[in-house]
Amino acid sequence: MDTEKIYTLADLKVWDFPGTALAVIGHPIKHSLSPIMQNAAIERLSQEDKQFEEWAYFRFEIDPKDLPEALELFHQKRFFGLNLTVPHKVIALDLLGEITDSAKAIGAVNTLKWTDSGYEGFNTDGYGMSKGIEEGLGINLKGSTVLILGAGGAARAAVVECLNQQAESIRILNRSKGRLDAMLSSLSDLAGFESIIPIQAKEDMADLPKAGICINATSLGLKPKDPLPIDINGLSPEWAVYDMVYNPQETQLFIEAQQHGCAVKTGLGMLVHQGAKALEIWTGKEVDAQIMHKVAEEALENQENH
Repeated sequence: MDTEKIYTLADLKVWDFPGTALAVIGHPIKHSLSPIMQNAAIERLSQEDKQFEEWAYFRFEIDPKDLPEALELFHQKRFFGLNLTVPHKVIALDLLGEITDSAKAIGAVNTLKWTDSGYEGFNTDGYGMSKGIEEGLGINLKGSTVLILGAGGAARAAVVECLNQQAESIRILNRSKGRLDAMLSSLSDLAGFESIIPIQAKEDMADLPKAGICINATSLGLKPKDPLPIDINGLSPEWAVYDMVYNPQETQLFIEAQQHGCAVKTGLGMLVHQGAKALEIWTGKEVDAQIMHKVAEEALENQENH
């Protein structure tokens, strides 16, 4: 079957793929890099283990209102693994019987694994972020000073991962006080919560340490005319910057941080490593993240050239 095609709920109802099917579900899903990354990694696995020759990863455009019906059908059709994109990550929480503790803390799932009774929910976003930062910037979150921009789902995943990795301090800057307060309230029971310092105003930036890592967990940067999520001049050049936005490959924040003298990376490494971790959950095998990174980079370059 065609792994590049965009499938729908109607296709799912008559699905008859004989091998082991995996899929990403989104709305929209057209520009997802997951199929090209996952199928490249599956092909590499199949060279070492013949069972993976029958595995394939597909993409499905599913309206959020149809997600409950779709998940039941995916289970009936024995899709062994699913990835979820926004807005399905949060909606799916109430549709699953079993969810890992870290996914519960984040309040979202991005990876589902088939079991007899239903799907088990995981969240690999935090892992992907920490590996992307470690690999791209050579920094471990453990013991680091971190400044997180945003208070949405991506920011929440970042905060939970920083707590799990025992960052020394976690500052969170967000324009909406109400949204920031709501996120902090929902995280207050987590170990290490006292290391979180909310920042409400730009004046608080004056108290920043000399060095640390700034993580953009907002969507600002996806569009060319988006404002910057932070005034880069508020950071010393000794700060590193990690922008979760990966398309375009050089966001405005990336360009300005680089000009300011900061070490900087965009979020392609996060995308790759959260996907690699998902495939490891499904297969029980070590996955070559570098092959995933290579094909994702090539796909992004092709998109930008067109």
